[in-house]
Parts: sequence; structure tokens; C-alpha cells
Amino acid sequence: MPRRKLSDLRIVQAPREGEETNDDDLSGIGSSQVPETVPETVENIEIDGGNGRTRKSRGRTTLNELYNLPAGERVKVSRNDVGQPIGAEAGVLGSYLGIVARNHAILPINYESWRQMPNGNKNQALELVKDKFSLEVSDDYLKNALGKKWRDSKSFLKKTYFKKDLTLQEKLQNIPPGIMRHQWEDAVRFWSSKKGEDRERVGVTSRQKQKFTHTAGSKSFARLANEEQITTGTSIGRIKLFDITHTKKDGSPITPEAAEIMEKLREKKTEYEATASTNGSVNMEEIENQVIVDVLGPERYGRVRCQGSFVTPTKYFGANSSQYMPSQSQSSQAEVNRLKQQLSQFQAEVAAREAERERKEAEREAREAERDAREAEREAAHKKLQEQFAEMMAMLQNQPKK
Repeated sequence: MPRRKLSDLRIVQAPREGEETNDDDLSGIGSSQVPETVPETVENIEIDGGNGRTRKSRGRTTLNELYNLPAGERVKVSRNDVGQPIGAEAGVLGSYLGIVARNHAILPINYESWRQMPNGNKNQALELVKDKFSLEVSDDYLKNALGKKWRDSKSFLKKTYFKKDLTLQEKLQNIPPGIMRHQWEDAVRFWSSKKGEDRERVGVTSRQKQKFTHTAGSKSFARLANEEQITTGTSIGRIKLFDITHTKKDGSPITPEAAEIMEKLREKKTEYEATASTNGSVNMEEIENQVIVDVLGPERYGRVRCQGSFVTPTKYFGANSSQYMPSQSQSSQAEVNRLKQQLSQFQAEVAAREAERERKEAEREAREAERDAREAEREAAHKKLQEQFAEMMAMLQNQPKK
């Protein structure tokens, strides 16, 4: 497996205020689930040496060597204007966040959701990250990112070890390596409960609605946009970023649906630009925002299309966020539609279960009828044999004696 390079990392030598460096702090990081190396090459990473000094890390380095940075040195991570980490350092940060999130001694899996995870556990995980990174991104961003990777880890464990064909007792005994028994048992019992099964159905339904994925891989949209901006020297708009992240290496759209959306975005943008050419006060970024709303619909609460993770409409659009969000009536109608869809899905599931019950009942009745028929045949054959035997005995008795 290729090793992650930390060549040209930005490193800062800046011990955290009020703290002493402890080389044992990371002894508990990771678990048996964590690979020894990370299969992504990362270059041009800067190490912050403190007091305004930086140096470039050199040579092939694994994340294990990140643990062994000289005392007080940390990888410096910059951010974009909406608070997302960018640059090669962001890739290393993302991998390290995954390792911390999979340390289930700190972030146990037996909580139903990230919201229920105690703040003390979240802060402990956050401290591990800050020990190795000098960060411009906020604590809220880091906690959200840890939460996503924690959910990903739980999903992997469930998919790998929570087998549908096992009995409950077998599932309870099928403990993944490195996971505490009580955590696994709590998680299994929740996944097996009605609430857990209902939550899984909602997730399956949501994934089925997704028409296509993106081609960015593990690299965030923020990093892609930053790299494209560095390469071209110009700011990358949301429409251009949609094209980049939904295009294959051969230049073709990832799906016909993506191709159709790209075409609609270009056509609508051309229309707005033609109108804006006579109005010098029109902001081109606002045009792109409106084009995306026209083609894809209002932005969803808590996220902004083509901006990656943890960017909210308020943060991105500022005071103008309401014009890109659903109106109150649209929001209410969307909620009604959502509830109708859930009701239809529930009714379909009930009908399917009833049909399955009726099928099994019909099969049972058919088996019973077949059994009764065989029994009747046996009784008839037995009765006939008895009659034949009686006739034979009568004939023998009626024969004249010699």
C-alpha cells in the first residue's frame, strides 16, 4: 500500500499556551481498524515553527511520523473564507480526524447520535487534534467533521459485523476487534430495535433519492476549489465547481442527469448574464446563486450546494440567505410532501407485509390440503385392503370342506 507523503508540510513550532508537550498523549490513538498507512500522496505541507517561523517537511512520511513531530511543532492548517480547511495540510488533517474518530475508547459507538455524545468526550478528541495541528478552522467545524467520521465508522462496523442472517445472540457475540463488549452490545440492541430499524429505512430512502454522486473522491470541494484557483489565478464559482466535481477523467459528465443539470445551469447563466450586461450593478456571484436556485430549487437548511461540508446558508449568503431558501409556504408544503411520502412508504411496507403474510397463509393451507388429500388416499387404500381381506376370508369360510 502506498504511504502518505508529508513532504513540504507547513509545520509551526508553537507549544500550546499553558501546556507542556507529552509524547505519550497519543498512545491511545487509533484501533485495530486503523490502517498503518494512508493511501494518498500529500505534498507542499508547511510546519509552523512558532514566532513567525515555518519550515517544510521533507521525504516520505506516514501518519505515524506525524505523532513524532519534534516537541512543540504542529502542522499548520489554513482555511478559506467560509471556514473550511484548504491546502495539502487539510488532507492530512482529514485523515487524522478519521483516526481519532475511530478511537472508540474516547468516542464510544453506543450513543444513538453524535448529539448525544457527551461534550467531555468531544473535547478530549478535539485536544488530540490540536496537539498535532495549528488550526485556523473553528472548533465547531472540527467537531462536526469528527461527528461525520464517527458516523462513518459506526456505519462500517454495522455493515461488516451486524449481519442480517445472524440471530440476536450471534450478533451480540460478533464483536469487532478493538471494540468494547458493552459498547457493541448496546449498539446491536439499538440497531435491532424498532427505532433503529426505522432510522435505517429513512437512511435507505434518502440514499435512493440521490441521483448521482461526485468525482472528487476523498478530496473536499474546498480543497478542489482552492487548487483550481491557484492553478488558474481566478476565483472558482459554484457552477464551475459543479462541473469539475461531476465530470469524469475523460471529460464526460458522470451521469446523464448530471449532464442535463450542467446544460441547464449554463443556459440559465447565459440568460442572466445577457440581462446583467446592461446593468453594471449586478453581482456575478449573485447571478450564479440565483441560477442554482432556479435549476436545482431552493437551498436546503443547514447546507449550501457545491460548497462541501458544514457550510450553512447564513454563513455563505449572509444577510441575503433568505432569498435562496424555501419560503414559509414552500417549507410547509415540503414538510407535507415529506410526511405524505413517509405515509405512502409505510402503507406500502404494510401492504407488502400483508401480502407476504397472505402468501405464507396460502402456502400453509395448500400444504394442509395436500396433506389431507394424502391422508384421505391412505385411508381409502386401507379401507379397500380391509374390504378385500374380508371378502377373501369370507370366500375361504364358504368353501366346502373336503
